[in-house]
Amino acid sequence: MLVSPLAESVYADARVFTSIHIFIVVSSSEARMQIHSFKNPSELSEAAAEWIVSLVEKKLVISDRFCLLLSYGNTPKQLYQLLASDPYRNKIDWKKLHIFFGDERVVPFEDERNNGKMAYDTLLGKVPIPAEQIHYIDTKKLPEHSAEDYEVLLRQYFDNKEGSFDLSLLGMGDDGHTLSVFPGYESIVPKDKWVFSLYLSSQQMHRISLTPGIVNKSKNIAFLVTGAAKALVLKKIFNAQHSSVSFPAELIHPVNGELHWFVDEEAYKQ
Repeated sequence: MLVSPLAESVYADARVFTSIHIFIVVSSSEARMQIHSFKNPSELSEAAAEWIVSLVEKKLVISDRFCLLLSYGNTPKQLYQLLASDPYRNKIDWKKLHIFFGDERVVPFEDERNNGKMAYDTLLGKVPIPAEQIHYIDTKKLPEHSAEDYEVLLRQYFDNKEGSFDLSLLGMGDDGHTLSVFPGYESIVPKDKWVFSLYLSSQQMHRISLTPGIVNKSKNIAFLVTGAAKALVLKKIFNAQHSSVSFPAELIHPVNGELHWFVDEEAYKQ
C-alpha cells in the first residue's frame, strides 16, 4: 500500500477546516480509499457536515433529488445533531432529500435501539423532509417480509440504474462489522438480493440489512469511525493486501464511486 498526501485544495469548495489531514490510499484493489483524519469526533463531524452540504448542493444542480443512506452509531449521531442545527440546517434543501437506512434492529420504533428512532430524534424530526421521502425499515412485520418489501422499494428507485445512493454513511463496529454484516456471517449474505434478514445469536435479535452489493453502487460511501477500540481493526483494514476479506467492512468497495474514511486520531493509530 502506498499512502501519499492529497492537496487540501481538493476540498476548498467544501470549506473543510485547516485541521483536516487528507490522504489518498492506493492499493491493489480497484477501489480508491481516501482517508480523512481529525483530532477528535467533533472536528470530524464538522468536516463531514461541510462535505455533505457540498455534495448535496452539487447534485441538486443537475437533479431534483438526493438519495442518502443513514447508519446507526455514536459518531453518526453526533453528525446528525450537527446537520439539524444552525448553520447546516439552513444550507441543505431538505425537501429534495430521500432517506434510506442501511440496517435495522427488529425492535419497535419506540425502542431506543431502533436505528430509525435515533435518526428521527437527532435529525429527521428536526428538518423539513417530506414524510413520504423517509423510508424506514418496517419492524412490525416478520423480518423476512420486511426485507422483501424494502427490496421492492429500493428497486423502484434504483433498478436498471447504474448507481444507487448519492451518499451512503456507514459505521464500523469494534469487530469490523458494518451494516448488519458481522464476522462469521459473511457467507449468509445473498449475492442476488439487496436486502436480507438474519438472526444474530450473540444479541438474540433479528436484524434487517442492506447487502454490500447495493451499497457498493453508491456514488459516494463514507465510513465514520472514532475511538481507540477500533484502531487495531482499522489498521488491519488499511494495511490489507485485499487477497482475502478479514472483516465485513472490507466488503465495501464502490463499483464506480468514491470511498471515504472519516476517522479521528484515536482510531487512526497507524
